[in-house]
Amino acid sequence: MTAVTNRYDFVLFFDVENGNPNGDPDAGNLPRMDPETSQGLVTDVSLKRKLRNYVAEAKGDTPGHAIYMQDGAVLNRQHALAYDAAGLKSESKKKPKKVEDAEAITAWMCANFWDIRTFGAVMTTEVNAGQVRGPVQLTFARSVEPIMPLEVSITRSSVTNEKDVEKERTMGRKHLVPYGLYRAHGFINANLAGRTGFSEDDLGLLWDGFRDMFEHDRSAARGMMAARRLIAFRHDSALGNAQAHKLFDRVTVQRAHKGDTLPIGDDRTHNWPVARAFTDYAIRLDETDLPEGITIVDPF
Repeated sequence: MTAVTNRYDFVLFFDVENGNPNGDPDAGNLPRMDPETSQGLVTDVSLKRKLRNYVAEAKGDTPGHAIYMQDGAVLNRQHALAYDAAGLKSESKKKPKKVEDAEAITAWMCANFWDIRTFGAVMTTEVNAGQVRGPVQLTFARSVEPIMPLEVSITRSSVTNEKDVEKERTMGRKHLVPYGLYRAHGFINANLAGRTGFSEDDLGLLWDGFRDMFEHDRSAARGMMAARRLIAFRHDSALGNAQAHKLFDRVTVQRAHKGDTLPIGDDRTHNWPVARAFTDYAIRLDETDLPEGITIVDPF
């Protein structure tokens, strides 16, 4: 398969309604947020987890689409598969002495595991399979406006032991965000894609994953999450034709109400209802005077 030869920079918008998009276990599973701005946060790791889960569901046992970082995986066993395929024996924490053998081990891992050739991996464990820098990288997602997390009480109607039947039912807590629209940025490095074998087919699967990853991640805490828009800037070259931050500046979000739109934070929006749906926002893309060699791609 042909490796990707074009650089991409992209912006992903997704939202949550009455859910917890990414709880912090060190803070009682509260939705993550920036304490200075009260904007919600979702980690890049959380988004990658959902993409991995999507690919596992969509591709199953299709050769070349195994998932390296998955629940319950023993990484040394994964690495041993590469040594077995190459007919080599591993030494504790050491790569094969011959450069070509070491490269063959790492190349096998890239060819067989979708998430390694996409996101990269550090495989320098007891069974050393090298280190791969992935072509696809994501930032933390940040809500476009401050969020107001809510804490609600719940009761447990059942007990575990017979002796507790007559006791009062225990209380619990759930945390949710009434509504939040989040924005994340991403990058695809064509030069690294050539090294890992990240192909055009892999790119298409990545776009599909962004579109449908929340469809396969439903839970009581994430029942209403949706990918709303993905805007990608395709560069004609591998090195790139414009700086990413200047391209991202072309994508803006405004508040919307009854057909009117105003910049977020504008004093005139203070009398508008609090945002509780995607229709309360308008995403704008400035396509005028695009830098030479830049094409807009709108995968969904």
